[in-house]
Amino acid sequence: MEHELAIGDRVEMRKKHPCGSHEWIVYRLGADIGMRCAGCDRRVMLPRQTFFKRLKRIIAADETSTTNEIAE
Repeated sequence: MEHELAIGDRVEMRKKHPCGSHEWIVYRLGADIGMRCAGCDRRVMLPRQTFFKRLKRIIAADETSTTNEIAE
């Protein structure tokens, strides 16, 4: 099963990080997946197979981006 994953995507993992956050931001794709904790900025690399086994859901980067529009 092929998962569409891109750099900058937020992902939710099954277990939370010791800091309390469930969300991670993908910063590297390859044989290993590099993630940065959204709560404490800790960086972790997981083998691709382990990553997809622990993955709960993918939150696309455009869903979480916020735009600050200035009202004129």
